[in-house]
Amino acid sequence: MAKDKDSSKMLGKEYEKALRKLQVELCILQDWVKREGERVIVVFEGRDAAGKGGLIKAITARVSPRVFRIVALPAPSDREKTQIYLQRYFRHFPAAGEIVIFDRSWYNRAGVEYVLGFCSREEHRRFLDLCPEIESYVASSGIKLIKYWLEVSDKEQERRFSARINDPLRQWKLSPTDLFSRSKWYDYSRARDLMLQATDTKIAPWHIVRSDDKKRARLNCISHLLSILPYERKPVKKYEVGERMCSWVQYLSLHTLAQIH
Repeated sequence: MAKDKDSSKMLGKEYEKALRKLQVELCILQDWVKREGERVIVVFEGRDAAGKGGLIKAITARVSPRVFRIVALPAPSDREKTQIYLQRYFRHFPAAGEIVIFDRSWYNRAGVEYVLGFCSREEHRRFLDLCPEIESYVASSGIKLIKYWLEVSDKEQERRFSARINDPLRQWKLSPTDLFSRSKWYDYSRARDLMLQATDTKIAPWHIVRSDDKKRARLNCISHLLSILPYERKPVKKYEVGERMCSWVQYLSLHTLAQIH
Protein backbone atom coordinates (compact mmCIF):
# COMPACT_ATOMS: atom_id res chain seq x y z
CA MET A 1 0.00 0.00 0.00
CA ALA A 2 1.40 3.35 -0.97
CA LYS A 3 2.64 5.58 1.80
CA ASP A 4 1.30 9.13 1.95
CA LYS A 5 3.84 11.71 0.81
CA ASP A 6 2.52 14.16 3.38
CA SER A 7 3.37 12.69 6.78
CA SER A 8 1.80 15.52 8.79
CA LYS A 9 -1.12 14.77 11.10
CA MET A 10 -4.57 15.29 9.66
CA LEU A 11 -6.87 17.91 11.12
CA GLY A 12 -10.06 16.65 12.73
CA LYS A 13 -12.50 18.27 10.27
CA GLU A 14 -10.49 17.14 7.26
CA TYR A 15 -10.40 13.59 8.59
CA GLU A 16 -14.11 13.47 9.44
CA LYS A 17 -15.07 14.75 5.99
CA ALA A 18 -12.90 12.15 4.23
CA LEU A 19 -14.08 9.37 6.53
CA ARG A 20 -17.74 10.18 5.93
CA LYS A 21 -17.29 9.84 2.16
CA LEU A 22 -15.69 6.44 2.63
CA GLN A 23 -18.42 5.33 5.04
CA VAL A 24 -21.03 6.19 2.40
CA GLU A 25 -19.16 3.89 0.02
CA LEU A 26 -19.10 1.18 2.70
CA CYS A 27 -22.90 1.39 2.85
CA ILE A 28 -23.01 0.92 -0.93
CA LEU A 29 -20.62 -2.02 -0.56
CA GLN A 30 -22.94 -3.44 2.09
CA ASP A 31 -25.92 -3.31 -0.28
CA TRP A 32 -23.90 -5.10 -2.96
CA VAL A 33 -22.81 -7.85 -0.56
CA LYS A 34 -26.43 -8.44 0.52
CA ARG A 35 -27.82 -8.25 -3.00
CA GLU A 36 -25.27 -10.58 -4.60
CA GLY A 37 -24.90 -12.95 -1.64
CA GLU A 38 -21.16 -12.29 -1.44
CA ARG A 39 -18.97 -13.73 1.30
CA VAL A 40 -16.00 -11.68 2.50
CA ILE A 41 -13.38 -12.19 5.21
CA VAL A 42 -11.16 -9.29 6.29
CA VAL A 43 -8.28 -10.19 8.62
CA PHE A 44 -6.58 -7.53 10.72
CA GLU A 45 -3.25 -8.40 12.30
CA GLY A 46 -0.38 -6.32 13.62
CA ARG A 47 1.66 -5.41 16.63
CA ASP A 48 0.00 -4.48 19.91
CA ALA A 49 -1.25 -0.86 19.87
CA ALA A 50 -1.03 -0.73 16.08
CA GLY A 51 -4.56 0.69 15.83
CA LYS A 52 -6.62 -2.33 14.80
CA GLY A 53 -9.54 -1.50 17.10
CA GLY A 54 -9.92 2.09 15.91
CA LEU A 55 -9.71 1.05 12.27
CA ILE A 56 -12.37 -1.64 12.69
CA LYS A 57 -14.59 0.84 14.52
CA ALA A 58 -14.24 3.32 11.64
CA ILE A 59 -15.25 0.62 9.16
CA THR A 60 -18.28 -0.62 11.09
CA ALA A 61 -19.60 2.64 12.60
CA ARG A 62 -22.23 3.28 9.89
CA VAL A 63 -23.09 -0.18 8.61
CA SER A 64 -25.29 -3.02 9.82
CA PRO A 65 -23.81 -5.52 12.32
CA ARG A 66 -25.91 -8.16 10.56
CA VAL A 67 -23.74 -7.72 7.47
CA PHE A 68 -20.42 -6.62 8.99
CA ARG A 69 -19.70 -9.10 11.79
CA ILE A 70 -16.70 -8.58 14.06
CA VAL A 71 -14.97 -11.66 15.46
CA ALA A 72 -12.51 -11.09 18.31
CA LEU A 73 -11.97 -14.41 20.03
CA PRO A 74 -10.61 -14.74 23.58
CA ALA A 75 -7.89 -17.17 24.57
CA PRO A 76 -8.92 -20.76 23.73
CA SER A 77 -10.72 -22.77 26.40
CA ASP A 78 -9.39 -26.12 27.63
CA ARG A 79 -11.78 -27.85 25.23
CA GLU A 80 -10.76 -25.70 22.29
CA LYS A 81 -7.11 -26.46 22.95
CA THR A 82 -7.85 -30.10 22.11
CA GLN A 83 -9.49 -29.24 18.76
CA ILE A 84 -7.84 -28.84 15.37
CA TYR A 85 -6.20 -25.43 15.56
CA LEU A 86 -8.34 -23.69 12.92
CA GLN A 87 -11.58 -25.33 14.06
CA ARG A 88 -12.79 -22.49 16.27
CA TYR A 89 -12.18 -19.96 13.51
CA PHE A 90 -14.04 -21.87 10.78
CA ARG A 91 -17.32 -21.67 12.68
CA HIS A 92 -17.27 -17.87 12.29
CA PHE A 93 -16.77 -17.84 8.52
CA PRO A 94 -19.37 -15.86 6.52
CA ALA A 95 -22.59 -17.07 4.99
CA ALA A 96 -24.05 -15.38 1.91
CA GLY A 97 -24.46 -11.64 2.37
CA GLU A 98 -21.89 -11.27 5.17
CA ILE A 99 -18.54 -9.60 5.73
CA VAL A 100 -16.66 -11.07 8.68
CA ILE A 101 -13.90 -8.95 10.22
CA PHE A 102 -11.35 -10.84 12.30
CA ASP A 103 -9.76 -8.67 14.98
CA ARG A 104 -6.79 -11.01 15.17
CA SER A 105 -7.25 -14.43 13.66
CA TRP A 106 -5.66 -17.82 13.10
CA TYR A 107 -2.41 -15.88 12.61
CA ASN A 108 -2.08 -15.80 16.39
CA ARG A 109 -0.11 -19.00 15.89
CA ALA A 110 2.41 -17.17 13.72
CA GLY A 111 2.75 -14.31 16.20
CA VAL A 112 1.95 -14.27 19.90
CA GLU A 113 1.76 -18.06 20.31
CA TYR A 114 5.10 -18.60 18.63
CA VAL A 115 6.93 -15.70 20.31
CA LEU A 116 5.63 -16.43 23.82
CA GLY A 117 6.00 -20.21 23.57
CA PHE A 118 2.28 -21.11 23.57
CA CYS A 119 2.92 -23.48 20.67
CA SER A 120 5.89 -25.65 19.75
CA ARG A 121 8.29 -24.88 16.93
CA GLU A 122 6.90 -27.87 15.06
CA GLU A 123 3.34 -26.58 15.42
CA HIS A 124 4.48 -23.17 14.18
CA ARG A 125 6.30 -24.66 11.19
CA ARG A 126 3.36 -26.86 10.30
CA PHE A 127 0.97 -23.89 10.50
CA LEU A 128 3.10 -21.85 8.08
CA ASP A 129 3.27 -24.81 5.69
CA LEU A 130 -0.47 -25.56 5.70
CA CYS A 131 -1.92 -22.04 5.95
CA PRO A 132 -1.47 -21.13 2.24
CA GLU A 133 -3.15 -24.40 1.22
CA ILE A 134 -6.11 -23.79 3.54
CA GLU A 135 -6.50 -20.20 2.41
CA SER A 136 -6.37 -21.35 -1.21
CA TYR A 137 -9.24 -23.72 -0.46
CA VAL A 138 -11.20 -20.92 1.24
CA ALA A 139 -10.71 -18.61 -1.75
CA SER A 140 -11.61 -21.34 -4.26
CA SER A 141 -14.93 -21.83 -2.44
CA GLY A 142 -15.92 -18.28 -3.41
CA ILE A 143 -14.98 -16.43 -0.23
CA LYS A 144 -13.03 -13.21 -0.76
CA LEU A 145 -10.14 -13.27 1.74
CA ILE A 146 -8.38 -9.97 2.44
CA LYS A 147 -5.49 -9.68 4.91
CA TYR A 148 -4.07 -6.50 6.47
CA TRP A 149 -0.99 -6.13 8.64
CA LEU A 150 -0.84 -2.88 10.65
CA GLU A 151 2.74 -1.84 11.27
CA VAL A 152 3.57 0.63 14.04
CA SER A 153 7.06 1.86 14.82
CA ASP A 154 8.93 1.03 18.01
CA LYS A 155 8.84 4.64 19.20
CA GLU A 156 5.12 5.08 18.48
CA GLN A 157 4.18 1.82 20.16
CA GLU A 158 6.05 2.89 23.29
CA ARG A 159 4.24 6.26 23.25
CA ARG A 160 0.83 4.59 22.93
CA PHE A 161 1.54 2.12 25.73
CA SER A 162 2.61 4.99 28.01
CA ALA A 163 -0.57 6.90 27.15
CA ARG A 164 -2.70 3.89 28.05
CA ILE A 165 -0.92 3.40 31.36
CA ASN A 166 -1.68 6.99 32.35
CA ASP A 167 -5.27 7.10 31.08
CA PRO A 168 -7.86 5.30 33.27
CA LEU A 169 -10.27 5.20 30.30
CA ARG A 170 -7.79 3.21 28.24
CA GLN A 171 -6.07 1.04 30.83
CA TRP A 172 -8.44 -1.82 30.01
CA LYS A 173 -6.66 -2.10 26.65
CA LEU A 174 -3.48 -3.22 28.39
CA SER A 175 -2.71 -6.75 29.50
CA PRO A 176 0.42 -8.36 30.97
CA THR A 177 0.98 -9.97 27.56
CA ASP A 178 0.85 -6.58 25.83
CA LEU A 179 3.39 -5.05 28.18
CA PHE A 180 5.64 -8.10 27.94
CA SER A 181 5.59 -7.77 24.15
CA ARG A 182 7.62 -4.56 24.44
CA SER A 183 10.64 -6.59 25.48
CA LYS A 184 10.03 -8.97 22.57
CA TRP A 185 10.07 -6.35 19.81
CA TYR A 186 12.75 -8.05 17.73
CA ASP A 187 11.28 -11.51 18.30
CA TYR A 188 7.95 -10.25 16.97
CA SER A 189 9.74 -8.67 14.00
CA ARG A 190 11.36 -12.00 13.14
CA ALA A 191 8.04 -13.85 13.56
CA ARG A 192 6.32 -11.29 11.32
CA ASP A 193 8.93 -11.73 8.61
CA LEU A 194 8.59 -15.53 8.71
CA MET A 195 4.81 -15.23 8.50
CA LEU A 196 4.85 -12.83 5.55
CA GLN A 197 7.40 -14.92 3.70
CA ALA A 198 5.33 -18.10 4.08
CA THR A 199 1.76 -16.80 3.70
CA ASP A 200 1.96 -13.81 1.33
CA THR A 201 0.50 -15.58 -1.69
CA LYS A 202 -1.02 -14.48 -4.98
CA ILE A 203 -4.40 -15.83 -3.90
CA ALA A 204 -4.33 -14.27 -0.41
CA PRO A 205 -1.67 -11.53 -0.27
CA TRP A 206 -0.84 -9.40 2.73
CA HIS A 207 -1.42 -5.63 2.56
CA ILE A 208 0.82 -3.55 4.84
CA VAL A 209 -0.69 -0.48 6.51
CA ARG A 210 1.68 2.00 8.15
CA SER A 211 -0.20 3.12 11.23
CA ASP A 212 1.91 5.65 13.11
CA ASP A 213 -0.67 8.20 11.91
CA LYS A 214 -3.94 6.50 12.87
CA LYS A 215 -6.21 8.77 10.87
CA ARG A 216 -4.31 8.35 7.62
CA ALA A 217 -4.03 4.63 8.25
CA ARG A 218 -7.81 4.32 8.58
CA LEU A 219 -8.49 6.31 5.43
CA ASN A 220 -5.82 4.46 3.44
CA CYS A 221 -7.04 1.05 4.54
CA ILE A 222 -10.74 1.70 3.90
CA SER A 223 -9.93 3.19 0.49
CA HIS A 224 -7.87 0.13 -0.38
CA LEU A 225 -10.57 -2.26 0.83
CA LEU A 226 -13.13 -0.52 -1.37
CA SER A 227 -10.78 -0.57 -4.35
CA ILE A 228 -10.24 -4.34 -4.37
CA LEU A 229 -13.88 -5.40 -3.97
CA PRO A 230 -15.83 -5.25 -7.27
CA TYR A 231 -18.99 -3.77 -5.78
CA GLU A 232 -21.51 -1.96 -7.96
CA ARG A 233 -23.68 1.01 -7.16
CA LYS A 234 -27.39 0.53 -7.79
CA PRO A 235 -30.05 3.27 -7.83
CA VAL A 236 -31.26 3.89 -4.31
CA LYS A 237 -34.93 3.16 -3.78
CA LYS A 238 -36.78 6.27 -2.71
CA TYR A 239 -39.07 6.03 0.29
CA GLU A 240 -41.79 8.38 1.46
CA VAL A 241 -43.00 8.88 4.99
CA GLY A 242 -46.66 7.92 5.16
CA GLU A 243 -49.22 10.22 6.69
CA ARG A 244 -50.27 9.35 10.17
CA MET A 245 -53.87 8.17 10.66
CA CYS A 246 -55.88 10.85 12.37
CA SER A 247 -59.57 10.31 11.51
CA TRP A 248 -61.95 9.02 14.19
CA VAL A 249 -63.05 6.21 11.89
CA GLN A 250 -59.50 4.90 11.60
CA TYR A 251 -58.92 5.34 15.35
CA LEU A 252 -62.09 3.45 16.27
CA SER A 253 -61.23 0.68 13.82
CA LEU A 254 -57.82 0.15 15.40
CA HIS A 255 -59.29 0.40 18.91
CA THR A 256 -61.86 -2.30 18.06
CA LEU A 257 -59.18 -4.59 16.65
CA ALA A 258 -57.06 -4.13 19.77
CA GLN A 259 -59.97 -5.15 22.01
CA ILE A 260 -60.66 -8.25 19.90
CA HIS A 261 -57.04 -9.40 20.26
